[in-house]
Amino acid sequence: MTEPLPTASAAALREQTASGHTTSAATVDRALARARQVNAGRDGLNVFVALDERFLRKHATVSAAQLTDTEPGLLLGVPVAIKDNIATLHHPTTCGSRILGGYVSPYEATVVRRLRDAGALPFGKTNMDEFAMGSSTENSAYGPTRNPLAPDRVPGGSSGGSAAAVAAGIVPIALGSETGGSVRQPAAFCGIVGVKPTYGRVSRFGLVAFASSLDQVGLFGATVDDAARALHTIAGRDPLDSTSADLPVPEYHLASARPVKGMVIGRPKEYFPDSLDSRIRARCDVAFDHLRALGAEIRDVSLPHTDLAIPVYYIVAPAEASSNLARFDGVRYGLRLEGDGLRGMYEATRSNGFGPEVTRRIMLGTYVLSAGYYDAYYRKAQQVRTLIAADFTRVFASGVDVLFTPTTPTPAFPIGAISDPYEMYLSDIFTATANLAGVPAMSQPIGRVDGLPVGGQLMAAHFGEEKMFTVAYALERALGAGASV
Repeated sequence: MTEPLPTASAAALREQTASGHTTSAATVDRALARARQVNAGRDGLNVFVALDERFLRKHATVSAAQLTDTEPGLLLGVPVAIKDNIATLHHPTTCGSRILGGYVSPYEATVVRRLRDAGALPFGKTNMDEFAMGSSTENSAYGPTRNPLAPDRVPGGSSGGSAAAVAAGIVPIALGSETGGSVRQPAAFCGIVGVKPTYGRVSRFGLVAFASSLDQVGLFGATVDDAARALHTIAGRDPLDSTSADLPVPEYHLASARPVKGMVIGRPKEYFPDSLDSRIRARCDVAFDHLRALGAEIRDVSLPHTDLAIPVYYIVAPAEASSNLARFDGVRYGLRLEGDGLRGMYEATRSNGFGPEVTRRIMLGTYVLSAGYYDAYYRKAQQVRTLIAADFTRVFASGVDVLFTPTTPTPAFPIGAISDPYEMYLSDIFTATANLAGVPAMSQPIGRVDGLPVGGQLMAAHFGEEKMFTVAYALERALGAGASV
């Protein structure tokens, strides 16, 4: 088991760059050196799938030349890793799949452009489960990523490469994507902060679609403050995404100064079943004790449809995936393999281009949308999804400010340990509800079990990220070194 090197916070890098105490080029060189140290070789972490050192150094030099006397951007000089399903202009965007091998997008995602506008340095593309379908980053055409804190274990998924980039001390911030927990679960496994904003808070333009009613761009930070600054940078209305909300974006990092005294923290009983590992329960109880000591009220609440989240998610998400992934057919872009006629070309391209998990979900989604089964499965799942969302609405309307739960039922598991797809799907049992309801949620470290990180999850009402960060900052300060031992 190894420990990551400490990396400067986003705030510190911004101030050091703005004051001239360091340069973007020097920061990039340090990040590249750390990436080379941990990424390569048979026993490397396999964090990045594309990392053009020459381009990154050139971009850092150009960024430095743009410094003026005006107020520096919020992420000036901060390297930010990008998940491989978020479009960039220089590095390929392959979604961890053979079917998009070598594909370079003709446009970049809105979130990447906003990072650059804030002075950040987009830093390579990170490994992921193919088309974001997985919970371990083992379903990648590039091979699995390893957990920086325990290289024999998974970093979580599907955004495992981005989580590992932060946890390994390469970058302080990374972008990921969330459909059912793909940021929060790897954040918990890697002992860092992971944020899923409210659906509509961040533009999805340039995020390769998996399940459009669930997909969101999320982010990782080495600290709560790193995550808060990153979210403020990428959030806000985007005319290129009709689902993005036209609402003011708070300065989330200012939540660090707000007290939790008087806030109501909900403890949903469904997230603390008798089967929950007693050691994870104990870490959550310590967190509750700290919040209570800071003046917060801890209130038991119920979200009664929680146990239906996994079956609902694995109907809705594959159904939408089967539609979205129909565009990868060998005609317009990516892999093309010839066959007997047009149908044969489709079959050859898709059979060889997609991995087994993607194929499984496309087949499942096609089935639940087919004539005779649509009403029994997809329509029913959407009805239950409405009930899950109503649970959250009712609880937050009752005066609860934030919910606190475990992020995952277990710490990171060994690579190759889970071969049963259903057992793997249960990794998202505490996270999928927030995606189905569209509410914001985040994971932060609350301690360790057998030396492995454990995450605590915060959830708030729609567009309630500010309250979520207020509690997260307070909890991070209260736990201190206890969150990492």
